[in-house]
Amino acid sequence: MAARGASAPSPAHPSTHQPLAERLRPRTLGEVIGQQHVLGPGMPLRLAFESGRPHSCILWGPPGVGKTTIARLMADAFDAQFISISAVLGGVKDIREAVDQAQAARDGLMQQRTIVFVDEVHRFNKSQQDAFLPHVESGLFTFIGATTENPSFEVNSALLSRAAVYLLQPLSEQDLKQIVALAQEEDALPAIEGVAIDRLVAYADGDARRLLNTLETLAMAAAQEKLSEITDAWLLKVLGERMRRYDKGGEQFYDTISALHKSVRGSDPDAALYWLVRMLDGGADPRYMARRLVRMAAEDVGLADPRALRLALDASEVYERLGSPEGELALAECVVYLAVAPKSNAVYKAYNAARAWVKQDGTRPVPMHLRNAPTKLMKELDYGKGYRYAHDEEGGFAAGESYLPEGMPEPGFYQPVERGLEIKIALKLRELRERNAAAATPGLQDSDTAS
Repeated sequence: MAARGASAPSPAHPSTHQPLAERLRPRTLGEVIGQQHVLGPGMPLRLAFESGRPHSCILWGPPGVGKTTIARLMADAFDAQFISISAVLGGVKDIREAVDQAQAARDGLMQQRTIVFVDEVHRFNKSQQDAFLPHVESGLFTFIGATTENPSFEVNSALLSRAAVYLLQPLSEQDLKQIVALAQEEDALPAIEGVAIDRLVAYADGDARRLLNTLETLAMAAAQEKLSEITDAWLLKVLGERMRRYDKGGEQFYDTISALHKSVRGSDPDAALYWLVRMLDGGADPRYMARRLVRMAAEDVGLADPRALRLALDASEVYERLGSPEGELALAECVVYLAVAPKSNAVYKAYNAARAWVKQDGTRPVPMHLRNAPTKLMKELDYGKGYRYAHDEEGGFAAGESYLPEGMPEPGFYQPVERGLEIKIALKLRELRERNAAAATPGLQDSDTAS
C-alpha cells in the first residue's frame, strides 16, 4: 500500500508534522507496494491507468491494503478533481455537494474531470447509492467505491453493473517488510531487531495502516527513551496486550484454534471456553472466531442437533450488532452449547464421500422421469414422463421410486449416528428403505397386506 507519499517532502527533509502513513503514501503507481495482480504490467487496473480514460470501479478488500491510495493516484493520473465522501459520516447532502463541485469543474475554464471516492460505500443505503446513478451514467464524474464487504451483497445491482470490481489482497510479509524499510529510509524510526520486525509484520496481518500506525507509536516511545534500536523484548513491553500471546497466521495461532475445535468436538465446555478466551485475549478477530464456530456446528454437531448451526449464526449476528466486548458473550454461549450438544459428523462424511464419488465417476445422464419438461417438444420426447409426485402418494412418499442416475448403485453416503436427532432420522430412513424394498417385491407387499 505505502511508499513515499503524494504530499511528502524531499526524503532529506522529512516533515515531523505529517502522520507516517501520509509521509509514505505513494506518489506514483510504481511506488505502490502490493496489489500487483491488478496493478502490475498488463494487469487490468494498470491498463486502466495507462489508457487515459478513467472508469467507475469498486475496490473491494480488507482494511489497509491501499484502496484510498489507488483512488487518489487515479485522480492524479487523470488530472481530475478528487472528492472524498465517507459513507459512515456522510449522507445525501454530501452527494449533492459532490455533484455541484463536479458540475463546476466540468463547466469551468479548465474543464476538469472529477473522481468521487466513497469510502465504506456499503454503509450507504439503497436510496443513497441510487443517487449516484444518473451522474455516473451521464459521465459527470467517475465513481470509485471502497468496501471491505462483498459488493455482490452490499452494493446495489444497478450501481454494481456500472462499475468494474477489483479485489485487493492483504499485503504479504515481504510487502510489509518493505514498508518498514521505507520508514527507516525516511529516518522515521531507529534500527529494529529482525525478530521484532517479524513480530510487527505478523501483528499487522496484511494491514499496512496498522503497521504504519504501530511504527509511529514505537518511534515516539523510542525517542522518549533515547533508544538506538528497537528490540523484540522492548516491543512486547511497549505494545503489551496488543501482541502478547501469539502472532496471527503463525503456528501458535493455528495450534490454539485447533485446541478449541477439538475441545468442542470432545464435549468439554470448560476447555472450549478456555481456548476461546485465550484467542480473544491474544487479539484474534471475534468475527474469525464466529466463522469457526459456524464451521464446528456444521462439521461436528450436524443433524444430531440442527439448532447448533442456527445458534452459531445467531452468535455471529449478535457480535456484529454489539461489537466488543458485549458481543463476545454470545460467542461464549455458542461455544458452551456446541461443546455439550450431541455430536455427529455424518453429514460431513457424507458430503466428502459424495464429492469423492462425483470426482471419479463419469457424468451420468439425468433419468427421463426426473427431467424438467417446460415445452411441448420436451414432453413429446418423454421428458418427465412417469414421474410420481410424492405429495400425492401415501404418506407423502413414492415407494419404489428411484432418484439416482440409471445403473448407479445405492451409494449410502449418509449414515446417521445413534445420537441426538439422528436417532430419529435413522429410524425414518430405515422405514423408507423397507417401503422401497416392499414396493420392489410385490409378493412381499401382498403377504404384508394379508397378515
